[in-house]
Amino acid sequence: MIEGAVNAAFQPIVTLPLLGPDGQSLEIDAVVDTGYSGFLTLPTSVATELGLDFGGADRVTLADGSELTFPIYYVTVMWDGVARNIPAFAADNVPLLGMSLLDGHDLSIRVQNGGRVLIEVAGEG
Repeated sequence: MIEGAVNAAFQPIVTLPLLGPDGQSLEIDAVVDTGYSGFLTLPTSVATELGLDFGGADRVTLADGSELTFPIYYVTVMWDGVARNIPAFAADNVPLLGMSLLDGHDLSIRVQNGGRVLIEVAGEG
């Protein structure tokens, strides 16, 4: 189970521990974004700090229909106690947790400032 909270801007936030290829670690606060179909976006500075392995680049269609190309890095995220190596787009915005990382999980959000965000394996709750 992963728990977080809704902030004053009504964004559901969870803290994710990340690991780099040489054992570097860093915790980030990520916004749960149900409109994002990927796994995770990270600021370029995080990819650099963790020394993440570059995995190429890919074109992405944004919500407004525009297309941009983003670099892809591979990062290990501690996801509900399990280390998962996933692709993450580098984008200079706040970290976003997408639907691919939520696959097979239930998401519950109490939408109010300080409200509970709960992510758990589907069927556990």
